[in-house]
Amino acid sequence: MQAVILAAGMGKRLKELTKNNTKCMVEVNGVSLIERLLHQLEPYRLNRIVIVVGYEGGKLMDFIQRFPLKTPVVFVNNPVYDKTNNIYSLYLAKDYLCADDTLLFESDLIVEDRVIRMLVDDPRDTLALVDKYESWMDGTCVKLSDADDILEFVPGKKFKFEEISTYYKTVNIYKFSQHFSKTHYVPFLEAYCDAVGNNEYYEQVLKIITMLDDPEIKAKRLNGELWYEIDDIQDLDIASSMFAGGNDKIEALQRRYGGYWRYPKLLDFCYLVNPYFPPQKLLDEIKANFDKLATQYPSGMGVNSLLAAKNFGVHRENIAVGNGAAELIKSLMSRLSGKIGVIRPTFEEYPNRYPTERQIVFAPPAPDFSYTADDVMKFYADREISALILINPDNPTGNFIRRDGLLKLLGWSEKKGIRLILDESFVDFADGENNSLISQEIAERYPNLCIVKSISKSYGVPGFRLGIVVSGDRELIDFVKRDVGIWNINSFGEFYLQIEEKYQNDYRRALALFKEERRRFLSDLKGFGKYLRVLPTQANYVMLELLQSVTAADFTRELFVGYGIFVKDLSSKITGGGQYLRVAVRNTEDNLKLTSAIADLLGGGGRS
Repeated sequence: MQAVILAAGMGKRLKELTKNNTKCMVEVNGVSLIERLLHQLEPYRLNRIVIVVGYEGGKLMDFIQRFPLKTPVVFVNNPVYDKTNNIYSLYLAKDYLCADDTLLFESDLIVEDRVIRMLVDDPRDTLALVDKYESWMDGTCVKLSDADDILEFVPGKKFKFEEISTYYKTVNIYKFSQHFSKTHYVPFLEAYCDAVGNNEYYEQVLKIITMLDDPEIKAKRLNGELWYEIDDIQDLDIASSMFAGGNDKIEALQRRYGGYWRYPKLLDFCYLVNPYFPPQKLLDEIKANFDKLATQYPSGMGVNSLLAAKNFGVHRENIAVGNGAAELIKSLMSRLSGKIGVIRPTFEEYPNRYPTERQIVFAPPAPDFSYTADDVMKFYADREISALILINPDNPTGNFIRRDGLLKLLGWSEKKGIRLILDESFVDFADGENNSLISQEIAERYPNLCIVKSISKSYGVPGFRLGIVVSGDRELIDFVKRDVGIWNINSFGEFYLQIEEKYQNDYRRALALFKEERRRFLSDLKGFGKYLRVLPTQANYVMLELLQSVTAADFTRELFVGYGIFVKDLSSKITGGGQYLRVAVRNTEDNLKLTSAIADLLGGGGRS
């Protein structure tokens, strides 16, 4: 068996990175694409590796010849790389295709080792490697039969988004038997180039071959194995995080703060949303208006404040809408002065926006980090603060102060002249009714109260970037409205606010489903009692303490590397030596995947 690698292209979309280098010389985490691939092929003791070069071909050949490879490397030059496409590069290597069984690669791919192993070990001799289509993929797709026959090639111009559930993306890695190359591929390749020309793609030949009664080629489906095609600097950035090792991989993901749809098979237990809302009908309504929303300006703050006021039952003068709660938090924290009270561990966006030396921190002494309104009032009774930040339920602990306690704390803070900034982003997930303090009556009665709510988290629409702030202090609300941009939310966010109210029954059902699943999930987690301590929670996440010698960092890494599950390591938030994780509460299917992975890691079940 041999390998053929197509490496003649110019890689223009990588810009400066390929100004003087070939595309496959670009490095991912310090190793060039071509070096990585060649070392991955070494263990297979191939008869040869044929590399078709073109752009900066001399530089690439010199670069490759430095590697201590035992496998012979043969170069084929494409002198018209700038006037042809990859069909001609493969045409130039056609004699080699007919000489041996072949693994065919494009040089802008990065794959994990097992991708090549599974292709080589498959007893079928002619295969096209494919993966279930996901939104980050681009290029040629195929439709398959249950028997792995390629029924249809779907080029980009015939791609239909309504049919994506039936699509598989070609990975651009193939295994051709010598017989297939001689009797099928090369004859059709020669005829196609003669008839159509050299400025095409070699997959066009495969498309024709699959129309034969006996095309010989089958599809080989990936199942979670990692690969990525690098066409531009964003692809390079994503690939660098996907193929980083251990803790580096997790840290790279965390620095992205989202966008995880680009990562194959990643199961995100780190970021916090509602797993049962929005309903499909709401999404369909937005889709039906997509063209209009994408091409029209949104309304300004005045109109959007009115929409939010309608949804939350307050006056428009007492509410402002933000591009996510984060925008509002930044504005609010810039308005504060003096010393402020912060309860830790907590959501760091608030204290990160304020000088550390002007924060007075209350660290609850209870083993489960729980605290009451009385605990807070007692701690700050003789400490001078101008404002108090309270996340309720708190993040990451899940601690919850019920309405009567909040009202007591609110009255106390009013008497002491303390502004209470209450973050209710997770309050809808708490058991019971009437947990929120958002109302016109309370806003007017307590002008020192300022309530922040992330619509992203409660309503499961983080992509719309919506949050609100409510206060009886109209001067503060006016400041926020002036401080953010007049078009601070987009048309999709505005339209969501416009239609959200009519889906309130769906929202209530979603919350009921969530609370039922949280009870079941927490019960499962408590079954690992020898290994995990489950802290009480009223939020859509739960904080776990690891009771054995394993560190939170190691456990997080093992979940991610072994199972593709991303949880929050709380090592940087918790002092005192304990090892803690925060995991989101997702739907039943996902939660069962997490508990199954935990059982595996704890050694064959691990339940007490």
